[in-house]
Amino acid sequence: MLTPDFQLKQDAETLTIIIKAPHARVTDTEIFIEGDEFRFHSKPYFLRLSLPGNIVENGREKAHYDSDKGVFTIEVPKETAGKMFEGLDMITSLLTPKTQKSNKPIIEVIGNGDKEEDKSQVDEEKEEDFDWYLEQKPYKENELSLDGPKYGFANQKSGVFKRLQDEVYDIVDLPDPENCSPTDRRTMREHAETEKFDLDHYIADLLDDESIQQIMKYEPPWCFEVGKKDTAKKIEFTDEEQQKMKSLPKKEYLLDDAMVTTLYLGLIDILFGYAYNVRINEGEENVESGWTICKLSATLSWLDTFTSVEEVLRSCMRRSLCFPLYRHWQLSTTVLKDVYCILTSGKKQILRCLLDIHTILNGSYPRYILNDLYITDYCVWIQNVSDKRLRSLASTLEKIQISKEDSGLDLVAFETCALDTKNDDTEETLVSSLTAVSIKRADNDSDDDTDDSTESYDSEDEGESDTEGTAQSESSMNK
Repeated sequence: MLTPDFQLKQDAETLTIIIKAPHARVTDTEIFIEGDEFRFHSKPYFLRLSLPGNIVENGREKAHYDSDKGVFTIEVPKETAGKMFEGLDMITSLLTPKTQKSNKPIIEVIGNGDKEEDKSQVDEEKEEDFDWYLEQKPYKENELSLDGPKYGFANQKSGVFKRLQDEVYDIVDLPDPENCSPTDRRTMREHAETEKFDLDHYIADLLDDESIQQIMKYEPPWCFEVGKKDTAKKIEFTDEEQQKMKSLPKKEYLLDDAMVTTLYLGLIDILFGYAYNVRINEGEENVESGWTICKLSATLSWLDTFTSVEEVLRSCMRRSLCFPLYRHWQLSTTVLKDVYCILTSGKKQILRCLLDIHTILNGSYPRYILNDLYITDYCVWIQNVSDKRLRSLASTLEKIQISKEDSGLDLVAFETCALDTKNDDTEETLVSSLTAVSIKRADNDSDDDTDDSTESYDSEDEGESDTEGTAQSESSMNK
């Protein structure tokens, strides 16, 4: 059976299902309506929808077939007139059978309706005032599963990299994913970032940022005014995006509160890499887009997880100053504002971003593996999340201020030296001043204890393409 293309529209009293089925046998067409379930069968097509509200057969339902276009238009009354259904364009969620959606026990509450309304109001307040912090538990070696460390969406995967051999280094920066604990991932990642930080590159972008200032003036697709009621109406899925949603797996997830919080935090991390790529390319994509998104996301490049919004933002800022072509603090803070706008725009905009990431990684061998580990599940999961929870996350992100001192890269000291000597007659004075600060920083770092496992790790990405290395080298030379 084929799943036909379809579209849902509504008004206050009716739901209209438009089904494109050009090869249907009209005489054999069957339509079934019961509660929140709608079924359409006309060989070779079959469509079953789990709707966000109930519809009824009361004699006012209508059906029409346009033989020229091969389109069925079915109009069905709503059980409760005036109730507007949400999520009618979340195709994957609509196609998921309600038996799979019932991932929580059904509890019948006996009492008056006022108490139920009070409970609903309390739940909404909890979504708005959610505490975006996870208690950090110490890692214990005996807590490892028999399959090794977990990673991927909701930490559901393990053993994936065993069969990839040398391709591992083209996908992630983590040297040994199958034998590296979550704690070690964080330690090794931050050590690699510190080693990769290029002072000359950073100062060059600081002192000569004309092109970067132009990039910051670009207005990406999510830059319409947030907070308006008609925001969601401005976001319409293309036919290609609808086809992608239709092909996604039909499932839901049994997740505890801690894991759900981790997924939201990882979402910020992934969206930051995507928003950076969109902004620096001014909406275009290129052969480096997959590399850029993954490199800036610690989730995708190090299989890392986070326990607070502060941790995520610190990681995003550090990585944006260590790896991509443009390494500029103000640019990175602008990208964080982009992430805020995406989250505030709601799950439709987030889903569009995730679907675009999915397409980019599919065309970036062998990074398509990261779709299987993370992005595909994120595309399915985001269709059922709470918009209030997303607004709460965006509000928290907006309130938190990450300073240059928080980066741990001594940016203030370097910038002070660079700006003090900017107008000096000789370039040697600037180089000498920065070298002095670098030596002092190196002396301080040598006093700190360093994990043996991180000392031997070469932070340079051996899997980067020649074009990536050439682009960054040429940029440094030009600066």
